[in-house]
Amino acid sequence: MKSIYAARPAIRRYDTRCNRRGTVIVLAAVMMVVVIGIAAFTVDFALVNVTKGQVQNAADSAAHAAMQELISGLGPGATRTSDYAASEAEDAATEMTARFRSGDIKSTQLSAERDVRFGCRSWNSTTNKWDLQWEVSPYNMVEVTVRRTTAANAPLGAVFAQILGHNSFDVEARAVASIAPTTGFYLPEDSTASIDILPIALDLTTWNSLLAQIYNQTNSGFSDQHRYDSMTGNVSNSADGIPEVNIYPDANSAMPSGNRGTVDIGSPNNSTADLKRQIQNGINASDLNWFPNGELRFNEAGVLFLNGDTGISAGIESALKSIIGHVRAIPIFIEVSGPGNNAQFTITRFVGVRIMAVKLTGGPSQRYLRVQPAPYTTRYALRGNAPVTVDGIMSQPLLIE
Repeated sequence: MKSIYAARPAIRRYDTRCNRRGTVIVLAAVMMVVVIGIAAFTVDFALVNVTKGQVQNAADSAAHAAMQELISGLGPGATRTSDYAASEAEDAATEMTARFRSGDIKSTQLSAERDVRFGCRSWNSTTNKWDLQWEVSPYNMVEVTVRRTTAANAPLGAVFAQILGHNSFDVEARAVASIAPTTGFYLPEDSTASIDILPIALDLTTWNSLLAQIYNQTNSGFSDQHRYDSMTGNVSNSADGIPEVNIYPDANSAMPSGNRGTVDIGSPNNSTADLKRQIQNGINASDLNWFPNGELRFNEAGVLFLNGDTGISAGIESALKSIIGHVRAIPIFIEVSGPGNNAQFTITRFVGVRIMAVKLTGGPSQRYLRVQPAPYTTRYALRGNAPVTVDGIMSQPLLIE
């Protein structure tokens, strides 16, 4: 009898061990599923986040590159039509996007027809807000959307999540680039850079007459004698469809004696050497230090006062010839008062022009400084909320969304 009772506890201990083993196996299986789920979430969540950053970088860069191309189709001196510039912008966006990796793809693809659109951005002085109008020209705004989605036949493939039945993720990013009106110019502190501003002023009346001839096909007396080749950067003596204006002082003008001339952007005692330096190399930080806060900026009334010298000296002819074919900003004035070195020009805007031909020797009627309108941008523009004009100088491309 004792032997029978002694055997029973051994049997119970064996059963307990079996039950424990079974429980551990079930628990291990459950934990394995949980671990796989956590791994799937962690790995794929990280992949999605990294890819989101990659496609956003691609969209930002593509929009910026596209806007850079659109600039060439803006203004009276546009070197391309608006539609041609838009076509080049689509190509630029596609090419830029392809340089970026997105998740498991080394080169991201873009469908320009689907993913790129153009529009016009203008300042509304009534609401004090920017109005965005898509598919409206002139195009000064572009939107690029980069997609890794099922609808675009390019979803982001899952890694561990496939075990749980989730095969892919949709990821996309959008960017909008535009340009902004310029309210002045600046240079960073201690900068060695310069701004391409020509220290020679032109009156608003003459400039507006030139624009009227370009846009309204009126005959205001401006001729088209020179051609700029954008491929070589050379200027030849043949027409290119953009008339030139002679900004050399006109002795027969109805304006006051001494109209037009060089202006002092910097020291009021600018020498011929200073003018030649500015013509060839641009305005530097030392020049801007003569202005409040080191900025060449319009005041609240929208004007800027510059001292100057009426007339243009033959001493700067060689400097001007060295920049033929180059683009510069010039100040446009509405009034000039005072004689000689005491002249003061009231500037209302800066416009972009290309230097086409120069001759400052011979009789007054034989001298000329011919320029034609040209697109101009600079990274050192002071951006502002102001109406966008066809001839205004704009900032370089910036992301607005």
